[in-house]
Amino acid sequence: MANPLPVPFVDLSLQHQPLQAELLSLFQARLAAADFVLGPAVAEFEHVFADASGAAYGVGVGCGTDAIALGLQACGIGPGDEVILPANTFIATLIGLLRTGATPIFVDCEPETALIDLVAAEQAITPRTRAIIPVHLYGQMVSPSELRALAQRHQLFIFEDAAQAHLAEREGQRAGSVGLGAAFSFYPSKNLGALGDSGMLLTSQGLVAETVRSLRNYGARQKYVHTDAGGTNSRLDTLQAAVLQAKLPYLAEWNRDRNRLACEYDQRLAHLADYGIRPLLNRSGSGHVYHLYVIRIAADCPVDRARLQLELTSQDIQTGIHYPLPCHLQPAFLSLGHRQGDFPRAEALSTEILSLPMYPGLSEAQLERVVAAIQYLVTQSSRATQILDPTR
Repeated sequence: MANPLPVPFVDLSLQHQPLQAELLSLFQARLAAADFVLGPAVAEFEHVFADASGAAYGVGVGCGTDAIALGLQACGIGPGDEVILPANTFIATLIGLLRTGATPIFVDCEPETALIDLVAAEQAITPRTRAIIPVHLYGQMVSPSELRALAQRHQLFIFEDAAQAHLAEREGQRAGSVGLGAAFSFYPSKNLGALGDSGMLLTSQGLVAETVRSLRNYGARQKYVHTDAGGTNSRLDTLQAAVLQAKLPYLAEWNRDRNRLACEYDQRLAHLADYGIRPLLNRSGSGHVYHLYVIRIAADCPVDRARLQLELTSQDIQTGIHYPLPCHLQPAFLSLGHRQGDFPRAEALSTEILSLPMYPGLSEAQLERVVAAIQYLVTQSSRATQILDPTR
């Protein structure tokens, strides 16, 4: 009997194999040109990615965390300022903010989408609040209209964390076009991924872009003249920019594939809602780009997350948890003064969420294997529970 078809969590070879000749050609071109740092390909990619995202300016940097830190710094955020962000985000959002010297103000999330709760955000605003960082988590944007209404009511600016939302759309707008600034990561597994670390700051204002261009290059707006304190070395490599530009024309198709696969998951998992398996809600329709496909394993599920994940792994089906510990409970940042119970919805989600395999090229057979394995485990566990306890 043949071994079952393995289902990796991510398979980047599926997108790289068809592009191999093109990528090898651009490697050779960059080697010949020897323009490895801030070569023309960087400015070209900055322009095309900003344009595709609906932004006026793009500035390539070394990673998504630097895009947050330098972008906020260029927007004027610093010590004494408060900035609102969700507790359930990747730690880079917090680290980037802390590098500015500002004070993070965590708020809870919506349990149905895992996106920031804007009602809770409004309640957290004080006279020191300068900005809000909506995290377009898992590939779904926070509502642009609700964000802008909140920001206008309280004279805040919006700085998007769009690290997981390349070309995501909601209400006719794309991620990166809503706020004063937006940070993107091009980590290899992202929807648009480089062959290493890299990131970008998008903005609608020329002065912000100009400042980040200086900050990424030791604070120098001209060579050897350093005018911006807080400058660092965070330049998007020319080779990575060329790779990203080569991949960009395929991104819309890859995103459509992700959205189609998510719809398949939704349909096939729908009948398991009564067993406590509940996908996060999509409120963006085709605009959700599903960097991750996340389900909740609720308290009424007959099998807990640890067992489900272990069983799937034993069947060569890889999964992930994004993220198992909210920012406010991370050991490195307990000095911020938070404790268990401060953000109960984010904390509850962290114990329930499970990310299933999701990538362009995931086959129908692989997706069916994932769903069938989950269905078998939860239904069999439910029957066993009922036999042991007929009153349930």
